[in-house]
Amino acid sequence: MFSLVKQSVAGLQILFVAFGAMVLVPLLTGLNPSMALLGAGVGTLLFQLCTRRQVPIFLGSSFAFIAPIIYATQTWGLPSTMFGLIAAGFMYFILAALIRVRGMGFVNKLLPPVVIGPVIMVIGLSVAQVACNMAMGRAGGEQVVPATTALALAGISLAVTLIAAVFCKGWIKLIPILCGVIAGYVAAVLMGQVNFDGLVNTPWLALPHFETPEINWAAALFMLPVAIAPCIEHIGGVLAIGGVTGQDYTKNPGLHRTLAGDGIGVCFAGFIGGPPVTTYAEVTGAVMITRNFNPVTMTWAAVFAIILAFFGKFNALLTSIPMPVMGGIMLLLFGSIAAIGLKTLVESKVDLGLARNIAIVAVTLTVGVGALEMKIGDFALAGVGLASVAAILLNLILPASTEEGAMESAKD
Repeated sequence: MFSLVKQSVAGLQILFVAFGAMVLVPLLTGLNPSMALLGAGVGTLLFQLCTRRQVPIFLGSSFAFIAPIIYATQTWGLPSTMFGLIAAGFMYFILAALIRVRGMGFVNKLLPPVVIGPVIMVIGLSVAQVACNMAMGRAGGEQVVPATTALALAGISLAVTLIAAVFCKGWIKLIPILCGVIAGYVAAVLMGQVNFDGLVNTPWLALPHFETPEINWAAALFMLPVAIAPCIEHIGGVLAIGGVTGQDYTKNPGLHRTLAGDGIGVCFAGFIGGPPVTTYAEVTGAVMITRNFNPVTMTWAAVFAIILAFFGKFNALLTSIPMPVMGGIMLLLFGSIAAIGLKTLVESKVDLGLARNIAIVAVTLTVGVGALEMKIGDFALAGVGLASVAAILLNLILPASTEEGAMESAKD
């Protein structure tokens, strides 16, 4: 009995670590936070089913899909966006099959760092304007919150997040986003910027609103290449948790199984109207600190997430967070995503002195950040999706050996 209680408490701690980032994605994209909790909980259980509960991983809302969800919702509507996210889940199955048949070498050739790095940078930079507008209290071209008040709230939430991430230690360092949101919310309450009507009128227990997907092949084509970046993120997450536990999960249960499990979670989230899920670095950090490698802990975290999804007042509390508070967090978050892309290029020692590499990076960034759109009949590719396709095609088309050989000849 004591062991059961101990495991459940450990699971609650894992959920607490993942919570801030997990509910941030639906708050930024306009999705239902309850669906993020339900999707993460069920998605984690489905992942454990696929991997025979061998990997201590918790799946939470993916930041990589924030910009694509915002664009797709504005372009095709929420039901079509959900269909697109279901389609994105199949990209995980495709990559899993390739790894199963051809091994990691083929994937590394198709998606080298010179492709992955700029695509990740685009994911962060493409929504930089959204972050700045929210921090300034602007929505739809109108000043919703007084500029001075908005910047003050954004500054408080950003400052506390930075302090928690940079200067704090232990558990606080694992939940900087949650700390920033709480501080910003308290400040907003003191400034009279929080509307409690929804919180008061919402029942304690409520069935979350499920969104029915609507078939839209244009939205599906847009989302498919977007999934490439989180697929790579997943591989990194599996390698990271393996390094912590001392187990090679790429062999047992196998990277193809972990990718398939994550893909099923993404598809489930699309079916119910929630954000796609992915592996969480925060949870890996928590596992490293606690040295609790038991995957059962993640099962408990998933169960608690599912239970919270049906608390109506909890969902209303989250949606009452003022826009500038979230904007302050986004200023750091989206820039951090771009920095991870840059880190990928630096750590992989991508030579930007080569015209081939600079061409791939330059075109990818310009297409993605500039939101270039390409239409073929009823189908359209834009933003992150088009940038991903452009990066992959350029990497395949532009010869690496020709330029490197010419450089060697010049040296001689």
